[in-house]
Amino acid sequence: QVQLVESGGGLVQPGGSLRLSCAASASIFSINDMRWYRQPPGKQRELVATITSGGSTSYADSVKGRFTVSTDAAKKTAYLQMNSLKPEDTAVYYCNADLGAPGTYVTGAWGQGTQVTVSS
Repeated sequence: QVQLVESGGGLVQPGGSLRLSCAASASIFSINDMRWYRQPPGKQRELVATITSGGSTSYADSVKGRFTVSTDAAKKTAYLQMNSLKPEDTAVYYCNADLGAPGTYVTGAWGQGTQVTVSS
């Protein structure tokens, strides 16, 4: 069943901003560690940002200072705020999370991906 649903991608000009969302299904009762990945055209998927259940964050050097990862436990949603976007940020962005569900714990669940295109 669908566990993570992403939204918020689109086309933006260089220097612009986007906020990606990653919402957990109603059957999920907690998001624990959350990771955002991206896959540029013709390249491998790369880790962009991580937020732990305790709120600690880390970022790839290429996005540090421009991207911010956060979670809203009440909404069971994670966010990736992307500012000062560059053409090289163009990619399909994926969320990946460890989830608490009734009677089980799901590690490494993936969202479906959302396209971000930075172009003038």
